[in-house]
Amino acid sequence: MRWARAGALLFGGLLAGAFGYGAVNVVYAFRKVTPETRFTFHTALMSVNGVVMQALMGLTIASCLAVAVLGSGRTRWIGGAATTLAVASFLITRFGNVPINQHIKQWAVGIPPSDYPEILARWEAFHFARTGCALVAFLLIVGLTLREKVARDTITA
Repeated sequence: MRWARAGALLFGGLLAGAFGYGAVNVVYAFRKVTPETRFTFHTALMSVNGVVMQALMGLTIASCLAVAVLGSGRTRWIGGAATTLAVASFLITRFGNVPINQHIKQWAVGIPPSDYPEILARWEAFHFARTGCALVAFLLIVGLTLREKVARDTITA
């Protein structure tokens, strides 16, 4: 159980941090450059992020699920909730952000549609949603870990 929780803390923290960095820095930097620059950089960033973020989401889901399966009572419920949120961040990415990324890839070498600002706003909304899911999943595992440490410390005192 300790290894599962450690993995959930590590991978969940990295996932929330990566998405959080994107939400706090990258999204707002994208807004300050020309559309052409954004499309080119967005495409390059997504080509690098693809494998890394998918692996991180998978590891987060697996480790949170391990916490749920190996735990009991409240630990199981919290691990299950964290797993559900990690899965939600994956589904939002897969069915929200990724299709828009494919359009942006085409815009980088062609002409974007007239409604591209609305499409980019949708991408950002999906990004903030998946960031929120990943952050809350991480916070649940942190809270679980702190609660169990307090319980252990109380028993040994």
